[in-house]
Amino acid sequence: MFSPQDLEFDRRHIWHPYTSMINPLPVYPVVRSEGVYLEIADGRRLVDGMSSWWCAQHGYNHPELVAAAKRQLDTMPHVMFGGITHEPAIRLCNSLRGFLPQSLECIFLADSGSVAVEVSLKMALQYWHAKGDPRTKFLTLERGYHGDTFGAMSVCDPKNSMHSLYSRFLPEHIFVAAPKSRFDGEWLADDIEAFQTALETHRHEIAAVILEPVVQGAGGMRIYHPEYLRQVRTLCDQYGILLILDEIATGFGRTGKMFACEHADISPDIICIGKALTGGMMTLSATAVTRKVAETVCSGEAGVFMHGPTFMGNPLACAVAEANMRILARNEWQAQVSAIEAHFRDTLMPLRNLENVADVRVVGAIGVVETRRPVDMAAMQAFFVKQGVWIRPFGRLVYLMPPYIVDAEQLRQLTDAVAVAVADTTLFAVS
Repeated sequence: MFSPQDLEFDRRHIWHPYTSMINPLPVYPVVRSEGVYLEIADGRRLVDGMSSWWCAQHGYNHPELVAAAKRQLDTMPHVMFGGITHEPAIRLCNSLRGFLPQSLECIFLADSGSVAVEVSLKMALQYWHAKGDPRTKFLTLERGYHGDTFGAMSVCDPKNSMHSLYSRFLPEHIFVAAPKSRFDGEWLADDIEAFQTALETHRHEIAAVILEPVVQGAGGMRIYHPEYLRQVRTLCDQYGILLILDEIATGFGRTGKMFACEHADISPDIICIGKALTGGMMTLSATAVTRKVAETVCSGEAGVFMHGPTFMGNPLACAVAEANMRILARNEWQAQVSAIEAHFRDTLMPLRNLENVADVRVVGAIGVVETRRPVDMAAMQAFFVKQGVWIRPFGRLVYLMPPYIVDAEQLRQLTDAVAVAVADTTLFAVS
């Protein structure tokens, strides 16, 4: 049980994500998770609207995932992947081949989303080095977000992201304006012009294009038209440039498709997946590539791909992820996500008319309310806890990504709380 001393120790000594050690935001002690609920130390149960940063798509303590973890713990929790293979990795990768675009045949297992992005960037660089045409630049979108490690940070928006502090220390890449065409609106033909111009101008420098398909996540929760992806794929083919899609946040059903690139009916050369891969049980990611990319990477001077995390192919994580693939294969997620999307459209879209609201965006099991002023994080978080929900806003974004198993009453509790919060001017930062 938590004591005041525990929380004081936490405040003094434990650094939480994106939090100051001088004046840390309050934290809420969680003692149990079950289904869509987080239970805090005082006994209150909160409906989780975040899926633990978008990864627990089936909720918490799912019996099939828990059983898979227990079975694997009894046999082999971990073993190095160098020179060794094991059934959980083979079964997982075989299952992934059935979900991923057919052309993505070769799978590199890693241990976090950021590392999957690092792997994809290194693969692209090594690909061109092996071809005798070394390239050092990546083309990407403003307002994008790809992770917190240095390579990943270098392809995040250098001016408007949380990583702008590090801009002088990061490699400089090529950024173009993010598309303005809304997912639910008309395609604006001039959206692709800046991208096309940059590709033409820098085509001999660019190793790959990297972007988040359809949904730009932590960079602003923007949802754009699939036609942009289709045209990007066409232009990459025209100029012989690799296309990397970061599906870490969007993969495994979150947008209403198994992968967001399916909205545009395209396939990348390299894809990064993570977050929901294990159903939120533990960390695991993967980078999958075409046979052509894999063989080219390995045909160069090194003869191998130069990367190998210590916990690569962790059997425990692989076993849980493979169990998650079996849950997804039942296709229950499709009806679940469709119901969430319908509820969000009915309840969140009308909030556009509120004075404090600048925009509302919905796709699949993602609902975003963009406010005109930044929220007061501590005040709004405390308000949500009093309402019996766990919602973690940031900046001017109050958003929901609940577990797919959320029911109508729980959804209503989440969206009602959002509606009251964004109408309350006391929950916003002072201008």
